[in-house]
Amino acid sequence: MECVMNSKKIIQLSTTQKIMLSFLCAILVGSFLLALPISSATGEAVPYIDALFTATTSICVTGLVTVPTYSTWSVWGQIVILFLIQLGGLGVITVMYGVMMGLHRRLGLGNRWMLQDVFNLNNISGIVRFLRKVLIGTLVVEGCGALLYMTVFVPGYGLRGIWISIFNAVSAFCNAGMDIMAEDSLCGYVFQPMVNLVTMLLIILGGLGYILKNIRSQKLKCFRLLTLHSKIALTVTGILIVVGAAAFYIFEYNNPLTMQDYTVPQRIWASLFQAVTTRTAGFATIPQEDLTNTSAIISVLLMLIGGSPVGTAGGMKTVTIAVLLVSMFATIGNKEDAELFGRNIPKQAVNKSVAVVGMFFIIATLSAILLSAVTEADVIDIVYETVSATATVGLSRNLTSMLNL
Repeated sequence: MECVMNSKKIIQLSTTQKIMLSFLCAILVGSFLLALPISSATGEAVPYIDALFTATTSICVTGLVTVPTYSTWSVWGQIVILFLIQLGGLGVITVMYGVMMGLHRRLGLGNRWMLQDVFNLNNISGIVRFLRKVLIGTLVVEGCGALLYMTVFVPGYGLRGIWISIFNAVSAFCNAGMDIMAEDSLCGYVFQPMVNLVTMLLIILGGLGYILKNIRSQKLKCFRLLTLHSKIALTVTGILIVVGAAAFYIFEYNNPLTMQDYTVPQRIWASLFQAVTTRTAGFATIPQEDLTNTSAIISVLLMLIGGSPVGTAGGMKTVTIAVLLVSMFATIGNKEDAELFGRNIPKQAVNKSVAVVGMFFIIATLSAILLSAVTEADVIDIVYETVSATATVGLSRNLTSMLNL
């Protein structure tokens, strides 16, 4: 009897372990499918290491690639990649339980507890209804984005523009940053208002997280009706976009490789897009390798911060950084408790923020050291690439594609 109980304890996995295992399985299955000749645009199987890298970057919605997405993969390969992006953006567990709901299977108490951990909710009350809203809301937002994209891509690419629009909408909302139009991402659309606006809105909505669950009223009547989490996420997001855009506008103003010849409206579009996409999206309307060192450093900082909790974005998260900064200034001011929007920040939240930031810097630093040991690239390019990978951004200064040479 004791042996049986011990064996049961051995095979029991925590929520974190189950999530990691599900991602690993998805990566392996995805890499196998992408390694098939049918997934290649030429009909010849892509090297498995590139298939594995692509599957990993897709499911982790990172966006860094070793081979061009638009020219390497067939339509079937692109469908596999898009499915992996959607799976990674929503979460494997979320999609799995969504399928169970679609098949009218009841979610048990254990399933509900797991969803509570996945979405970082305080209790399991209304968890099924919340999951349904997340899935439907995601499809509606991505669908609207695809329709708006079609107004530009269908006239430009014909019927293929429909598929491009769908792919871009999912990739943007999931903050993956992968596209199937050109090797230089969206650089050809740097002055196109519709493409810029739709992409930025999708990135922001995906990066904000599902914070509408925290609204105490059915309608967003005023800011004070939001919970502390929502207030922090919205406020920090707005500050980072405005301050980031202003910084890029200033430091790229006279850069002959980027914005020197742009008009004022064009500089505003390009600066806004750069400020938004560095929040873990990965799309680019200006070549990242042409940025000044100052703009590159600002981009690194924005990539590290990332989006908001319970969303499709990566990074250390806006709420984490806000909690850490408020706690730091409270300590400097000899205050016993840290406060934000008139609310005390729990010590547990502060401890979690310290742990998250510490782990991010450790991983990014070790990655930069290891990468510098195997390549002779400039330090700024190495740091940019490692932070982009760690924060699942996908922006590149053309270093990742050179690593397999």
